[in-house]
Amino acid sequence: MLFQVGGQGTRPTFFEMAAAQQLPASLRAALTYSIGVMALRRPFLHKVLDYEDEFFSLLMSVLETHSLRTTDASFAESLYGLRRRAVKIRVKKEDARPRSGDGIQHSGLEKHQRILSVVFLVVLPYFKSKLHSIYNKEREARLQASLWGTGDETVEDAEYFSGGDASLVSRETLDAEATIRARLTKKIQKIVFSCYPWLHASSEGMSFAYQLLYLLDATGFYSFGLHALGIHVCRATGQELMDTSSRISKIRSNERDRLRGPPWLKTLQGALLSCAYTMLDYAQTGLIAAVFIFKMMEWWYQSAEERMSAPTVYPPPPPPPPPKVAKEGIPLPPDRTICPLCSQMRANPSVVTISGFVFCYACIFKYVSQYNRCPVTLMPANVDQIRRLFHDM
Repeated sequence: MLFQVGGQGTRPTFFEMAAAQQLPASLRAALTYSIGVMALRRPFLHKVLDYEDEFFSLLMSVLETHSLRTTDASFAESLYGLRRRAVKIRVKKEDARPRSGDGIQHSGLEKHQRILSVVFLVVLPYFKSKLHSIYNKEREARLQASLWGTGDETVEDAEYFSGGDASLVSRETLDAEATIRARLTKKIQKIVFSCYPWLHASSEGMSFAYQLLYLLDATGFYSFGLHALGIHVCRATGQELMDTSSRISKIRSNERDRLRGPPWLKTLQGALLSCAYTMLDYAQTGLIAAVFIFKMMEWWYQSAEERMSAPTVYPPPPPPPPPKVAKEGIPLPPDRTICPLCSQMRANPSVVTISGFVFCYACIFKYVSQYNRCPVTLMPANVDQIRRLFHDM
C-alpha cells in the first residue's frame, strides 16, 4: 500500500519527507487513543498505557527492522514509495568544482547503516521521550517547592517496611540504601533538568536548519541523522516497486533455507516463521488502517460549525487582585514557605478561603477560633472557612 505524491526526479519533495516524518507520531496517537478506548472495558490494558513509551518503541523497532531489511526504507518511507540509498561522493581531480549531482553515486544500504538507522528512528526518540518526562516531573516538583516548600517527608510507621521485631541494624541498612538511592536519583534529575533544555533546543534547531536547507535545495540530507549515516532518501523507481514483493519472498525463502535440524524440526520452524511473517504483514496493514480511522474519527467528531467558522476566542480575564494586608494585621514573611503566625516552616498547610493566605493548620485553627478573623487581612472568618491543602498527596 503506497501513498503516491506528485513530483519529478528521484529527489523527494519537502512535503513528502515531512509527511513521512510525521506518520509515526500520528500512528502513536491512533494507537494510544484506541487502547485507551478498549481499556474502558478491559482494565488490564491500562498496563500498556503505563508503559506506552516502551510498548511503542518495541513495536516500531520490529516494524523498522523488517522494513529496512526488505525495502531499504523506514516503515513510513516505504508507504510513500521512498527508499534509502548510501551516498558515495567522487570528486574528479580535473574539476575542482563539480556540478550538483555529478559526483554522487547511490548504492544499497549496508548492514551497519540499517542498524544505525533503527537507532536513529527508534532508540534515540525513546530516550528523548524519557528525558522529556523526567524534565517535566522535575519542573513540576520545583514549582511546587517554590509555592509550598519541600516539606519533610517522614515515615511515621516504620513497621510497614521492617516489621515490629526487626533489628536496629537492618533498619539502618535499609535507611542508608534508600538515602543513597534517593540522592543518586535526585542528582540525575538535576542533571537532566539543567541539560535537557539545551539538548532539546540544539536538536530542534539543527532539525530546523536541515529542513530549511533541504527546502532551499542546498543539501540532499533532510536530517542530521541521515547526514551522519551518509544516506539519501530517494524515490523508488517503478521497477523497484514492482520487485518489492518478489524481494520479500526471496528473503523469506532464504531464511527458511538456513534452518537446520531434523526434518520435523525444520517443518516446525518453517511453520512458526510463516506465522510470524503473516502476523507482521497483518500488523503493518492494521497500523495503516488505525491511522486512517483515527484521522477519520477526528474529523467526524468535529462539529460542522467549527469546521465552517472558528469561534471567536476572547482573552481570559485578568486574575483578581490579591487582598490587601491590614495595617494592624500580621505581616507576611519574605519566604512563602514560612507560616506568618509561628514564623516556622509550615506544617499541614491550610488556607483561609476568605483571603487565600496559607498557614499551619494548628496555628490558623487556634487563631480563627479565638478572634474569628483572618490574621493578615483582619477580614471576618470562621473555622468552617479553613481548608487543608493536600499538595503533597
